[in-house]
Amino acid sequence: MLFSELPLANPLQRAIRAVGYETPTPIQEQSIPSLLEGKDLLGIAQTGTGKTAAFALPILQLLLDSGKFRAPKTCRALILLPTRELAIQVEECFKQYAQFTAISSTCIFGGVGDASQKNCLVRGVDVLVATPGRLLDLIGQKAVSLKALEFFVLDEADRMLDMGFIHDIRKVVALLPQKRQNLFFSATMPDDITKLASTILRPNPVRVEVAPQSTPIERIRQELYRIDKRRKGALLKELLQEHTEMKKVLVFSRTKHGADKIVRVLEKAGVKCAAIHGNKSQTRRQEALKNFKDEKIRVLVATDIAARGIDVDDVSHVFNYDLPDVPETFVHRIGRTARAGKDGIAISFCAPDEEQDLRAIEKLTRIRIPEGDKAIFEKLPPPQKETPESEMRNARGRGFPKPARQQKPVQSPEPSQASPKPPRQQPPKTAQPAQHAGPGTKSEQPQNSGHHRHRRNRPGSKARRRMRASGNTPN
Repeated sequence: MLFSELPLANPLQRAIRAVGYETPTPIQEQSIPSLLEGKDLLGIAQTGTGKTAAFALPILQLLLDSGKFRAPKTCRALILLPTRELAIQVEECFKQYAQFTAISSTCIFGGVGDASQKNCLVRGVDVLVATPGRLLDLIGQKAVSLKALEFFVLDEADRMLDMGFIHDIRKVVALLPQKRQNLFFSATMPDDITKLASTILRPNPVRVEVAPQSTPIERIRQELYRIDKRRKGALLKELLQEHTEMKKVLVFSRTKHGADKIVRVLEKAGVKCAAIHGNKSQTRRQEALKNFKDEKIRVLVATDIAARGIDVDDVSHVFNYDLPDVPETFVHRIGRTARAGKDGIAISFCAPDEEQDLRAIEKLTRIRIPEGDKAIFEKLPPPQKETPESEMRNARGRGFPKPARQQKPVQSPEPSQASPKPPRQQPPKTAQPAQHAGPGTKSEQPQNSGHHRHRRNRPGSKARRRMRASGNTPN
């Protein structure tokens, strides 16, 4: 099947040709006809399978067919996403597909001021792409209403639950009109996701599953390097220097501090790179992402907050510098490569304390990751001997207790050796001269002259001078 065979309007067909689409992906081929019939959809697909076009094109077609117009401070289609980066990219796709129509779209997300976003909503929009927190905030400010909604899309539902958005999602669903078309997409379908889908979708939705749950795309070639934590940076630097074909590399770190540390190591080696994580401002994150897309930097280091928020074409390699705690996150990470029918390579580093995470990943994906070329270890510095303290320090935050701090026993001195401290000698009190006081006040200094007076009442202070001028000098 070709896109030209789908029952889409000429403006949409023209936009499809402009972006270079010819053959629909499996999820697009199975979803678009059912959505055009107005049915609810439950889609199970990994990242990089073309989900955005699968729901964006039929929504745009139905908006064109309805003949309705948007009302002020309302939206006709709502797409709910977990991260700012993903929301921006989905809204860019809607703009591309609707470039030859009069359908409007806008994107709202947190981390930035809301003035410009509220201005975009004054006249109403056809398609609103939003993150849950900012959407509820603007609804509370009465900047937007969902009473005229016709289409509701919940994308990356499993990631939503992982990030703790379940309560926000329920609040949004409670505000939706009863008559609407629902689209529910998730890469995995655990029990919690199944229960959530049953509360949103109408009975008997169309189920589209284009790949086994949590299975990496088969076009990704994987490699594994078992190495201690202290030499991971040296191994990454050596692999980048040895393989010049690694031109667009995405590195995933477990922590924000770890991501910044990786950037410092690579910058010392002359590798152009940048970090993107939650501590970076929205402007810095967008700048780093744009430079990575434009290939101005070779390596982008990210935490798991960006595992599904990065949609960059032609990512050649993905590095798992730290293995994730959740096995499903590994699938989302390596799904950043091998997109749009291309091949990709995923390289993982495994420290001794990450072996349990590796076994969980291989059990979920049903793939035993082959080890890489061990000859590269000869170019690395020798491993440093780990002490019990360093092993416990490296294992913190991974379910291991912190080492107990040993307290030295307090030895009481023997009576014969104990020497009493000499009594503290008080400085002799000197007579203070009497201060001149204003009318109606005591002319003698208080008996307790050893205590400091408040600085506001000290002679010469501004407050004292003001009170003296007004005749209210304190005692």
